[in-house]
Amino acid sequence: MSVDRRELIGALAALPLLAAAAPPSPPTRVVLLGTKGGPTPSPFRAAPATLIEIAGRAFVVDCGNGVANQLAKARMPLSRLAHIFVTHNHSDHMADIGTLIELAWSSGLIMPVTVHGPPPIRQIVHDQLAAYAYDIAGRIREEGRAPLAPLVHVDERAAPGVVLREADVTVTSALVDHETIRPAFAYRFDTPGRSIVISGDTRYSDNLVRLAKGADLLIHEAIYAPAIDHMGREAAPTLREHLHRSHTTTEDVGLIAARAGVKKLVLSHLVPADPAITDEMWLAGVRRNFAGEAVVGRDLMEV
Repeated sequence: MSVDRRELIGALAALPLLAAAAPPSPPTRVVLLGTKGGPTPSPFRAAPATLIEIAGRAFVVDCGNGVANQLAKARMPLSRLAHIFVTHNHSDHMADIGTLIELAWSSGLIMPVTVHGPPPIRQIVHDQLAAYAYDIAGRIREEGRAPLAPLVHVDERAAPGVVLREADVTVTSALVDHETIRPAFAYRFDTPGRSIVISGDTRYSDNLVRLAKGADLLIHEAIYAPAIDHMGREAAPTLREHLHRSHTTTEDVGLIAARAGVKKLVLSHLVPADPAITDEMWLAGVRRNFAGEAVVGRDLMEV
Protein backbone atom coordinates (compact mmCIF):
# COMPACT_ATOMS: atom_id res chain seq x y z
CA MET A 1 0.00 0.00 0.00
CA SER A 2 1.49 3.38 -0.93
CA VAL A 3 2.00 6.18 1.56
CA ASP A 4 -0.44 8.38 -0.31
CA ARG A 5 -3.16 5.75 -0.06
CA ARG A 6 -2.57 5.30 3.67
CA GLU A 7 -2.85 9.04 4.19
CA LEU A 8 -6.08 9.09 2.21
CA ILE A 9 -7.58 6.24 4.26
CA GLY A 10 -6.55 7.97 7.48
CA ALA A 11 -8.12 11.21 6.38
CA LEU A 12 -11.37 9.48 5.42
CA ALA A 13 -11.46 7.67 8.76
CA ALA A 14 -11.26 10.99 10.58
CA LEU A 15 -14.27 12.47 8.79
CA PRO A 16 -16.94 11.05 11.16
CA LEU A 17 -15.02 12.51 14.10
CA LEU A 18 -14.90 15.90 12.45
CA ALA A 19 -18.62 15.75 11.63
CA ALA A 20 -19.42 14.83 15.23
CA ALA A 21 -17.41 17.71 16.70
CA ALA A 22 -19.53 20.24 18.56
CA PRO A 23 -20.13 23.51 16.71
CA PRO A 24 -18.40 26.57 18.19
CA SER A 25 -20.30 28.41 20.89
CA PRO A 26 -22.07 31.59 19.76
CA PRO A 27 -20.32 34.79 20.84
CA THR A 28 -21.10 36.21 24.25
CA ARG A 29 -23.46 39.18 23.98
CA VAL A 30 -23.47 41.94 26.59
CA VAL A 31 -26.33 44.46 26.65
CA LEU A 32 -26.77 47.35 29.05
CA LEU A 33 -30.44 47.01 29.95
CA GLY A 34 -30.49 49.99 32.31
CA THR A 35 -27.79 52.57 33.01
CA LYS A 36 -29.26 54.87 35.64
CA GLY A 37 -28.18 54.72 39.27
CA GLY A 38 -30.56 55.14 42.18
CA PRO A 39 -34.20 54.22 42.83
CA THR A 40 -35.96 57.23 41.31
CA PRO A 41 -37.48 56.49 37.86
CA SER A 42 -36.20 58.62 35.01
CA PRO A 43 -37.49 59.40 31.51
CA PHE A 44 -33.90 59.32 30.28
CA ARG A 45 -32.46 56.02 31.54
CA ALA A 46 -33.79 52.70 32.85
CA ALA A 47 -32.94 51.17 36.22
CA PRO A 48 -29.71 49.18 36.66
CA ALA A 49 -29.48 45.80 34.91
CA THR A 50 -27.10 44.09 32.50
CA LEU A 51 -27.70 41.11 30.20
CA ILE A 52 -24.90 38.67 29.47
CA GLU A 53 -26.11 36.18 26.87
CA ILE A 54 -24.02 33.00 26.96
CA ALA A 55 -24.76 30.07 24.66
CA GLY A 56 -28.27 31.39 24.11
CA ARG A 57 -29.09 31.69 27.82
CA ALA A 58 -29.76 34.88 29.76
CA PHE A 59 -27.51 35.78 32.68
CA VAL A 60 -28.91 38.95 34.24
CA VAL A 61 -26.88 41.09 36.64
CA ASP A 62 -29.14 43.16 38.92
CA CYS A 63 -32.87 43.63 38.51
CA GLY A 64 -33.96 47.21 38.71
CA ASN A 65 -37.55 48.19 37.98
CA GLY A 66 -38.64 47.35 34.42
CA VAL A 67 -35.94 44.80 33.63
CA ALA A 68 -38.34 42.40 31.89
CA ASN A 69 -39.38 45.07 29.40
CA GLN A 70 -35.74 45.92 28.75
CA LEU A 71 -34.94 42.27 28.05
CA ALA A 72 -37.76 42.19 25.51
CA LYS A 73 -36.34 45.29 23.83
CA ALA A 74 -32.94 43.58 23.77
CA ARG A 75 -34.52 40.67 21.85
CA MET A 76 -33.86 38.23 24.69
CA PRO A 77 -36.75 35.77 25.22
CA LEU A 78 -37.62 35.66 28.92
CA SER A 79 -38.00 31.89 28.66
CA ARG A 80 -34.21 31.68 28.33
CA LEU A 81 -33.58 33.18 31.76
CA ALA A 82 -31.02 30.98 33.53
CA HIS A 83 -29.28 32.98 36.26
CA ILE A 84 -29.77 36.27 38.12
CA PHE A 85 -26.80 37.80 39.94
CA VAL A 86 -27.54 40.47 42.55
CA THR A 87 -24.64 42.72 43.50
CA HIS A 88 -26.35 44.05 46.65
CA ASN A 89 -29.80 44.54 48.09
CA HIS A 90 -30.60 48.18 47.39
CA SER A 91 -33.99 48.47 45.71
CA ASP A 92 -32.65 49.69 42.36
CA HIS A 93 -30.75 46.39 42.09
CA MET A 94 -33.34 43.88 43.28
CA ALA A 95 -36.81 45.46 43.03
CA ASP A 96 -37.91 43.28 40.10
CA ILE A 97 -36.37 39.87 40.84
CA GLY A 98 -39.74 38.28 41.58
CA THR A 99 -41.40 40.13 38.72
CA LEU A 100 -38.76 38.98 36.24
CA ILE A 101 -39.03 35.35 37.35
CA GLU A 102 -42.84 35.33 37.27
CA LEU A 103 -42.98 37.00 33.86
CA ALA A 104 -40.36 34.61 32.50
CA TRP A 105 -42.42 31.67 33.76
CA SER A 106 -45.63 33.03 32.28
CA SER A 107 -43.70 33.57 29.03
CA GLY A 108 -42.75 29.91 28.76
CA LEU A 109 -39.88 29.32 31.19
CA ILE A 110 -39.65 25.60 31.97
CA MET A 111 -35.98 25.32 32.99
CA PRO A 112 -34.61 26.15 36.46
CA VAL A 113 -33.47 29.67 37.27
CA THR A 114 -31.01 30.46 40.06
CA VAL A 115 -30.71 33.74 41.95
CA HIS A 116 -27.23 34.43 43.32
CA GLY A 117 -26.63 37.18 45.85
CA PRO A 118 -25.83 38.30 49.37
CA PRO A 119 -28.11 37.91 52.42
CA PRO A 120 -31.02 38.38 52.79
CA ILE A 121 -31.60 37.52 49.12
CA ARG A 122 -33.34 34.24 49.97
CA GLN A 123 -35.99 36.06 51.99
CA ILE A 124 -36.34 38.75 49.34
CA VAL A 125 -36.99 36.21 46.57
CA HIS A 126 -39.47 34.33 48.77
CA ASP A 127 -41.39 37.47 49.67
CA GLN A 128 -41.49 38.88 46.15
CA LEU A 129 -42.77 35.64 44.66
CA ALA A 130 -45.31 35.36 47.48
CA ALA A 131 -46.86 38.57 46.19
CA TYR A 132 -47.62 36.70 42.93
CA ALA A 133 -49.09 33.60 44.62
CA TYR A 134 -52.65 34.34 43.50
CA ASP A 135 -51.62 34.90 39.88
CA ILE A 136 -49.33 31.86 39.85
CA ALA A 137 -52.05 29.58 41.20
CA GLY A 138 -54.51 30.87 38.60
CA ARG A 139 -52.15 30.24 35.70
CA ILE A 140 -51.37 26.72 36.89
CA ARG A 141 -55.10 26.01 37.23
CA GLU A 142 -56.27 27.70 34.03
CA GLU A 143 -53.31 27.42 31.65
CA GLY A 144 -51.89 24.07 32.72
CA ARG A 145 -48.49 25.48 33.53
CA ALA A 146 -46.02 23.49 35.62
CA PRO A 147 -45.58 24.80 39.20
CA LEU A 148 -43.10 27.66 39.43
CA ALA A 149 -41.64 27.00 42.89
CA PRO A 150 -39.58 23.91 41.91
CA LEU A 151 -37.88 25.93 39.15
CA VAL A 152 -36.56 28.66 41.46
CA HIS A 153 -33.31 28.20 43.35
CA VAL A 154 -31.46 30.70 45.54
CA ASP A 155 -27.71 30.68 46.07
CA GLU A 156 -27.25 33.00 49.03
CA ARG A 157 -23.66 33.67 50.03
CA ALA A 158 -21.78 36.25 52.06
CA ALA A 159 -18.22 35.30 51.06
CA PRO A 160 -16.44 36.04 47.77
CA GLY A 161 -15.06 33.42 45.41
CA VAL A 162 -16.27 31.16 42.60
CA VAL A 163 -20.03 31.51 42.30
CA LEU A 164 -20.70 29.34 39.27
CA ARG A 165 -18.68 27.02 37.06
CA GLU A 166 -20.24 25.67 33.87
CA ALA A 167 -18.92 24.54 30.49
CA ASP A 168 -19.33 27.99 28.91
CA VAL A 169 -18.66 30.29 31.88
CA THR A 170 -17.01 30.69 35.25
CA VAL A 171 -18.40 33.42 37.50
CA THR A 172 -16.29 34.81 40.35
CA SER A 173 -17.22 37.45 42.91
CA ALA A 174 -15.26 39.95 44.97
CA LEU A 175 -16.33 42.03 47.93
CA VAL A 176 -16.60 45.75 47.24
CA ASP A 177 -17.23 48.72 49.54
CA HIS A 178 -20.75 50.18 49.50
CA GLU A 179 -20.80 51.78 52.96
CA THR A 180 -23.25 49.99 55.29
CA ILE A 181 -24.82 47.79 52.57
CA ARG A 182 -22.77 44.66 53.20
CA PRO A 183 -21.86 42.33 51.73
CA ALA A 184 -21.82 43.90 48.28
CA PHE A 185 -20.28 42.10 45.31
CA ALA A 186 -18.67 42.70 41.95
CA TYR A 187 -18.84 39.81 39.47
CA ARG A 188 -16.48 38.54 36.80
CA PHE A 189 -17.69 36.32 33.92
CA ASP A 190 -14.99 34.35 32.12
CA THR A 191 -16.30 32.82 28.88
CA PRO A 192 -14.42 31.18 25.98
CA GLY A 193 -14.63 34.42 24.01
CA ARG A 194 -14.20 37.22 26.53
CA SER A 195 -14.06 38.25 30.17
CA ILE A 196 -16.59 40.70 31.61
CA VAL A 197 -16.52 42.42 35.00
CA ILE A 198 -19.44 44.32 36.54
CA SER A 199 -18.54 46.49 39.51
CA GLY A 200 -21.85 46.71 41.36
CA ASP A 201 -22.05 49.76 43.62
CA THR A 202 -18.77 50.65 45.27
CA ARG A 203 -16.25 53.29 46.09
CA TYR A 204 -12.66 52.77 44.88
CA SER A 205 -11.82 49.11 45.62
CA ASP A 206 -8.52 47.23 45.42
CA ASN A 207 -10.54 44.00 45.50
CA LEU A 208 -12.21 45.12 42.29
CA VAL A 209 -8.85 45.96 40.71
CA ARG A 210 -7.69 42.40 41.41
CA LEU A 211 -10.94 40.88 40.11
CA ALA A 212 -10.76 42.89 36.88
CA LYS A 213 -7.08 42.17 36.06
CA GLY A 214 -6.72 41.84 32.30
CA ALA A 215 -10.47 41.76 31.65
CA ASP A 216 -11.76 42.45 28.17
CA LEU A 217 -14.62 44.56 29.49
CA LEU A 218 -15.22 46.45 32.74
CA ILE A 219 -18.68 47.90 33.32
CA HIS A 220 -18.28 50.28 36.23
CA GLU A 221 -20.63 52.56 38.12
CA ALA A 222 -19.80 56.28 38.21
CA ILE A 223 -20.81 59.52 39.85
CA TYR A 224 -20.23 62.93 38.31
CA ALA A 225 -19.01 64.74 41.39
CA PRO A 226 -19.63 68.36 40.27
CA ALA A 227 -23.36 67.64 39.82
CA ILE A 228 -24.27 65.91 43.09
CA ASP A 229 -24.03 68.82 45.53
CA HIS A 230 -27.69 69.75 45.02
CA MET A 231 -29.03 66.19 45.41
CA GLY A 232 -31.16 65.08 48.35
CA ARG A 233 -31.80 68.33 50.20
CA GLU A 234 -34.72 68.08 52.64
CA ALA A 235 -35.85 64.58 51.67
CA ALA A 236 -32.39 63.01 52.04
CA PRO A 237 -30.10 65.46 53.83
CA THR A 238 -27.09 63.11 53.95
CA LEU A 239 -27.40 61.79 50.39
CA ARG A 240 -24.50 63.86 49.06
CA GLU A 241 -22.17 62.52 51.73
CA HIS A 242 -23.40 58.97 51.10
CA LEU A 243 -22.66 59.28 47.39
CA HIS A 244 -19.10 60.35 48.11
CA ARG A 245 -18.55 57.59 50.66
CA SER A 246 -20.05 54.70 48.70
CA HIS A 247 -19.70 55.42 44.97
CA THR A 248 -16.85 56.01 42.55
CA THR A 249 -15.91 59.30 40.93
CA THR A 250 -15.02 59.23 37.26
CA GLU A 251 -11.38 59.91 38.17
CA ASP A 252 -11.26 56.83 40.39
CA VAL A 253 -13.06 54.73 37.78
CA GLY A 254 -10.24 55.59 35.39
CA LEU A 255 -7.68 54.67 38.05
CA ILE A 256 -9.31 51.25 38.60
CA ALA A 257 -9.40 50.57 34.85
CA ALA A 258 -5.74 51.55 34.47
CA ARG A 259 -4.51 49.52 37.44
CA ALA A 260 -6.52 46.47 36.31
CA GLY A 261 -5.28 46.80 32.72
CA VAL A 262 -8.73 46.29 31.20
CA LYS A 263 -9.19 46.49 27.45
CA LYS A 264 -12.46 48.44 27.46
CA LEU A 265 -14.25 50.50 30.10
CA VAL A 266 -17.98 51.27 30.06
CA LEU A 267 -19.53 53.76 32.49
CA SER A 268 -22.96 52.75 33.79
CA HIS A 269 -25.18 53.20 36.88
CA LEU A 270 -24.71 56.92 36.26
CA VAL A 271 -25.46 59.40 39.05
CA PRO A 272 -26.98 61.81 38.34
CA ALA A 273 -28.73 60.63 35.17
CA ASP A 274 -28.91 64.17 33.83
CA PRO A 275 -28.86 64.52 30.04
CA ALA A 276 -27.14 67.88 30.48
CA ILE A 277 -24.01 65.95 31.49
CA THR A 278 -22.43 65.11 28.14
CA ASP A 279 -20.30 62.06 27.34
CA GLU A 280 -17.30 64.35 27.17
CA MET A 281 -18.00 65.56 30.71
CA TRP A 282 -18.34 61.99 32.02
CA LEU A 283 -15.13 60.89 30.32
CA ALA A 284 -12.99 63.90 31.23
CA GLY A 285 -12.31 62.54 34.72
CA VAL A 286 -11.70 59.02 33.41
CA ARG A 287 -9.08 60.33 30.95
CA ARG A 288 -6.97 61.71 33.77
CA ASN A 289 -6.00 58.16 34.71
CA PHE A 290 -7.00 55.81 31.87
CA ALA A 291 -5.87 56.08 28.27
CA GLY A 292 -7.64 52.97 26.96
CA GLU A 293 -11.01 52.62 25.25
CA ALA A 294 -13.80 54.13 27.35
CA VAL A 295 -17.44 54.83 26.54
CA VAL A 296 -20.50 56.13 28.37
CA GLY A 297 -23.21 53.49 28.52
CA ARG A 298 -26.65 53.92 27.03
CA ASP A 299 -29.75 51.79 27.61
CA LEU A 300 -29.81 48.79 25.24
CA MET A 301 -26.25 49.42 24.05
CA GLU A 302 -24.32 46.27 23.14
CA VAL A 303 -20.77 46.45 24.49
